[in-house]
Amino acid sequence: MGDPCGIGPEIVLRALAAPELAADCIVYGDRGLLETTAARLGLPVPPRVEAVTRLDPPPPPGSVDARAGDAAYRYIVAAAGAARDGEARALVTAPISKAALQAAGHGYPGHTELLAELAGGAEVRMMLANDELRVVLVTVHLALRDAITALDPQRIETTIAIADAGLRRAGIARPRLAVAGLNPHAGEGGLFGREEIDCIAPAIAAARAAGIDATGPYPPDTVFMRARGFARFDAVIAMYHDQGLIPVKYLGIDEGVNVTLGLPFVRTSPDHGTAYDIAGRGVADPASLLAAIRLADRLAPDTASAADR
Repeated sequence: MGDPCGIGPEIVLRALAAPELAADCIVYGDRGLLETTAARLGLPVPPRVEAVTRLDPPPPPGSVDARAGDAAYRYIVAAAGAARDGEARALVTAPISKAALQAAGHGYPGHTELLAELAGGAEVRMMLANDELRVVLVTVHLALRDAITALDPQRIETTIAIADAGLRRAGIARPRLAVAGLNPHAGEGGLFGREEIDCIAPAIAAARAAGIDATGPYPPDTVFMRARGFARFDAVIAMYHDQGLIPVKYLGIDEGVNVTLGLPFVRTSPDHGTAYDIAGRGVADPASLLAAIRLADRLAPDTASAADR
């Protein structure tokens, strides 16, 4: 359900208003809050709600609240356990507040790092995708200075390998991966930095030696255009958070989906945050969450659900 103080409860209710979709989804969250929100919006309560915690009274919408952060953490742990244990085909997460998570004493930068721990320390990467572009990130929630320091050939090579494996599982037989440079003009032969020479090119060479169709490093200011529409590449490997997310979100935040690659189960989420500024106003758009649910359904193995067992 995401952060109880954000738009998560509303977009979950709006996304699952269709009976056929609600029948296939289990909501992990606060039943009381969902019921109150549904009554206010004139929406049905999904028939399958796993009541993890109840906030009574609930914090006000749009607030960073430690109780809400702890509740969101508990929803994730419960739902991820169901996905990990085969009780659900996939996990779709509504937005959480990193500040509320930290205030509750859960020291994770976001969903990705928490899910990796819950999966036994899996090596994971974030992929952002829409109908025109896929981007996989080498580093995620790090300050830019720290992200640059964190780049090394092994980390980049591992990202390329995880991206290749994830796209193959999604049905792309031989993914074409474009690796972005870090510096302007991809370093201009070392004139603007040596990261391309010392870190990125060796990682690409190692990936190619392993049979992966990875090329680059390409100038970051043009590689996303070359990949748009999957004309020349199936995905771009970006070096840091904003380098990869800005082009995806510019193409349309409502249809963007976040996919965590490397987990033992499928996990997707909408490509936006808690939207505290509109929480509780009844105007949140569920389009990105719907896109995340549909993509999770396409990516997940076709196994029996918990209700069928």
